[in-house]
Amino acid sequence: MKELALKYGCNPNQKPSRIYMEEGELPIEVLNGRPGYINLLDALNSWQLVRELKQATDLPAAASFKHVSPAGAAVGLPLSDTLRKIYFVDDIQQELSPIASAYVRARGADRMSSYGDFVALSDTCDAVTATILKREVSDGVIAPDFTEEALQILREKRKGTYNVIRIDPDYRPAPIERKQVFGITFEQGRNEIRLDDPALFSDIPTRNKTFSAEARRDLTIALITLKYTQSNSVCYVKDGQAIGIGAGQQSRIHCTRLAGNKADTWWLRQHPKVMNLPFVDGIRRADRDNTIDIYIGDECDDVLREGAWQQFFKHQPEPLTREEKRQWIAQNRGVCLGSDAFFPFGDNIERAHKSGVQYIAQAGGSVRDDHVIMTCDKYDIAMAFTHVRLFHH
Repeated sequence: MKELALKYGCNPNQKPSRIYMEEGELPIEVLNGRPGYINLLDALNSWQLVRELKQATDLPAAASFKHVSPAGAAVGLPLSDTLRKIYFVDDIQQELSPIASAYVRARGADRMSSYGDFVALSDTCDAVTATILKREVSDGVIAPDFTEEALQILREKRKGTYNVIRIDPDYRPAPIERKQVFGITFEQGRNEIRLDDPALFSDIPTRNKTFSAEARRDLTIALITLKYTQSNSVCYVKDGQAIGIGAGQQSRIHCTRLAGNKADTWWLRQHPKVMNLPFVDGIRRADRDNTIDIYIGDECDDVLREGAWQQFFKHQPEPLTREEKRQWIAQNRGVCLGSDAFFPFGDNIERAHKSGVQYIAQAGGSVRDDHVIMTCDKYDIAMAFTHVRLFHH
């Protein structure tokens, strides 16, 4: 198949719409559903991300995409009992396969942003992964293959309209890519840089020059994630998964704050008060996730005040105080931070430190690199200048 007609483009008024190959056949096969223009943008970008994560780490990888940026990305490391609970898979009776663990991590880190996502899997989608996918609000999934049982499960999702796409894992695009803007064709070489190159850690200007093997792995995950995130972007990673992604911000400090707040929320969801919230029976998953975010945030009274809490809880929970949040966040350590370009000022490091960042990989090259290095030294943070920019638009 050389061409696939679409219902419409980014918006319903943008017709006609299609994807097609100028040479050869499309490397994808739609096994179920009818993917749209944005679905396919998410699918093809997310597939590249998970393919590179698998190549770099030799671990199964998954990504949760929304509007052409990842809401989450992860590799298939086992889940602790705490993570199984906060990701709401502690009721799954089957053993989680590595690809299922990768998906649960990618989806669970920022459940609010992942709502209605498009999913990419580096490995064959198995039954347990499909079972978890089926109960989440999602637009579709792309993978190199699907087991028959997984296909049967996914074809029952969304009254049979769930988008399931199989991609040829051996497909490689041409080295030159093009797109049109306002009738003008842009052309550039594809960004084929390898981000698992040890040379990326050869320039370490900070006093602390020690990167553990886990830190190098997590920084590699951060950089590959940033390669497919709309710029400006930064990514916080811990234990093989992105825990805070800031995308498309005009100011890097705003990006660092946004992603840092997401990382803090991820960590706060593991607080005993949050893990033991007394939700009413039958609460919808989206309402539960939204309630948790509000409870953790500065507007917690919206779900705790008299007349409101009864909609969500069996009894009125105690608030999570500002001091309790501060003390809990201070316990988060070992976080890695990647940036798609240089940090212009030390204020980004100050904000990152508040979310437990101890390792950083960034391009370097700011006129204030000295101030950035000094701020890292202040907190004994190890930082590498990669000399690689990862802008993505």
